[in-house]
Amino acid sequence: MSASHHHPAPAPLGGPLWTPTTKILAALVAIAGVILLVRFIFGLGAVTNINDGYTWGIWVVYDVVIGSAFACGGYSVALLVYIFNKGEYHPMVRPALLASLFGYTLAGVGVIFDLGRYWNFWHIFWPGYAQPNSVMFEVALCISAYIIVMWLEFSPAFLEKFGKENARKKLNKALFFIIALGTVLPSMHQSSLGSLLVVFGYQIHPLWQTMLLPLLYLMTALTIGFAIVIFEACLSSAGFKRPLEMHLLGKLSKVMLGMLVAYMVVRFGDLAVRGTLSSMFELNIEAFMFWIETALFVAPLVILAKPQARKHPAKLFVAACSLMLAGFILRINSYLVGYETGPGWNYFPSVSEIMVSIGMIALEVLGYIVLVRYLPILSGNNESTAAATNK
Repeated sequence: MSASHHHPAPAPLGGPLWTPTTKILAALVAIAGVILLVRFIFGLGAVTNINDGYTWGIWVVYDVVIGSAFACGGYSVALLVYIFNKGEYHPMVRPALLASLFGYTLAGVGVIFDLGRYWNFWHIFWPGYAQPNSVMFEVALCISAYIIVMWLEFSPAFLEKFGKENARKKLNKALFFIIALGTVLPSMHQSSLGSLLVVFGYQIHPLWQTMLLPLLYLMTALTIGFAIVIFEACLSSAGFKRPLEMHLLGKLSKVMLGMLVAYMVVRFGDLAVRGTLSSMFELNIEAFMFWIETALFVAPLVILAKPQARKHPAKLFVAACSLMLAGFILRINSYLVGYETGPGWNYFPSVSEIMVSIGMIALEVLGYIVLVRYLPILSGNNESTAAATNK
């Protein structure tokens, strides 16, 4: 991975689509498709372990709560470029937006998998069924609107590919409004995903039940967004043999470090103010998982604290992976591990549930590969990708 300080215009990578990697991804998507076919014919009970005590399983927690956080790369970069006027990060906008587009779209689709009466999903969009006082309604509406906004934000790539220059110019005149929505909507629904747990009250373990959950979820979503951009840039560089924009990633990691420090101060300050620090030392699964979560948040702090580490691709990649895992575990802990619905109830995802989630990830990666090869998304020296396209 080598650094480059040039920003050529985005261009398609080209190359064959049917490769060993895409074949494996397609197979995983097909397996998930078969499981979902069984689910829609025979019901949730045929393929999931959810029950009356745990009516939300991994399809909601991973595909929506975690998946949408992992899809915040576009949101985080858009804030830097368009709100804080950091134009130097502009080459990262389209790749980050593409990953966000897939992540959010699949999160929206994933909700339908977990709905008992999935045929009524359209009620979200019908004013007669609106529940303006419902946090869940706000999340559903905001995510749905954000998916539309992201497709509009990304549409210039399609218009450029098919030579629709006039349409692209007309769209550019409205992009300022679309981009503004694209920064407001994620701020609303990412914080509201934390608000959902506040509503659960005493059923959520004290280590995670706090009125600051909306802030904690928003802060970690933003920070994870930066980690995702670094993660994808490193994989793209290695997989497509492209130069790595280290001068940008180093600066981005510094922003990520600042956000992470702020999060840890708020997180432990909240625990201290609420008098729940002692819960960390109890001999139970909640305390054990809390320490794993905390260790994963601390690791990138230690790695990125040294300026030299922020110039090292491998260390940046490890820090990004650790932070992504930290956000993953935080959401698993607060929505599943720390959720106690009453005696006699327990939940662990079935193999089928896990395979569907893996299939969703595979579909996202497969879609990313297809679009970067056929649309002008990635910038950089595309001549160096020739050897990678046959992999």
